[in-house]
Amino acid sequence: MQFDYSIIVRNLPVLLLGMGNTIVFCVVSAIIGLFVGLGIALIRNSRSHGIAAVAARWLAVAFVELLRNTPFLVQAFLVYFGLAEWGLRLNAWICGILILSLYAAANFSESIRSGLLSVPAGQTEAAKALGFRPMFIVFRIIIPQSVGYLVPTLTNQFIGLIKDSAALSVITVPEVAMAAQKIVGTTFSPVETYAAVAFLYWVVTSCLASVLMRMEHRWSSWRRARETGAPLNTPTCATT
Repeated sequence: MQFDYSIIVRNLPVLLLGMGNTIVFCVVSAIIGLFVGLGIALIRNSRSHGIAAVAARWLAVAFVELLRNTPFLVQAFLVYFGLAEWGLRLNAWICGILILSLYAAANFSESIRSGLLSVPAGQTEAAKALGFRPMFIVFRIIIPQSVGYLVPTLTNQFIGLIKDSAALSVITVPEVAMAAQKIVGTTFSPVETYAAVAFLYWVVTSCLASVLMRMEHRWSSWRRARETGAPLNTPTCATT
C-alpha cells in the first residue's frame, strides 16, 4: 500500500477547520468547567454542618462520581438523546459544549479540591485569627497558593479533554473527528486521513503542554521570589 499525501493536501482545509472547531469547543468547555469545578470543590471542602450544606456536598459527590466513573461517549449519548426525549432539542454546538463542560467540571473539581487541600491549614487558621472573611481567605489566600500545585495536574486534564472531544463526533458535532469521517466517506482513504488527524492532535496538545509548562515555571519562579525576597529571574552570583 502506498501512502497518498495528495489526499491530505487536498483535504487539509477541511481538517484545519475541524481542528479549529475542536479548539473552540475545548477552550469554552474548559473555562466553564474550571468555574463549575471550582464551585464543586469549594462545596466539597466546606465544613458547614447545616442541612443545606450537607445536601449540597452529597449532590456534589454524586455529580463527580457519576461523571468520572462512566464513559464520556455514553454521557454524550444520554445528554443528546435524553434531552430530545424530554422535548429539549439543542443544536450540536450547544449540546457538545454542555456535555464537555460537565465532564470537564467533574474532573477539574477533584484536581482543584486536592490543590486547595495541599495549602497548609495554618494559613487558614492564621487568616481567621486576623479576622479575614471566609471569601477573602479562599480567593486571596488559599487559591493563589494552590495554583502551583494545580498546573501540572490540570495540564494533563486539559490534554485529555482535547482528546476526549473526538467522541463528540457521534452526536454530529462539527469537530476534527467528524471532518475526518466525512473525508473518509468521499476518498475511502482512512489511513491518510486519520494519520493527518493524529498529527494535528499531537501539534495542538504539544503546544498546550509547552505553554502550561512555561506558566508553571514562571509561577514557581514568582513564588520563590516572594518567599526569598530575591528579584524575579535575576541570576545569583557566587561570592568568594
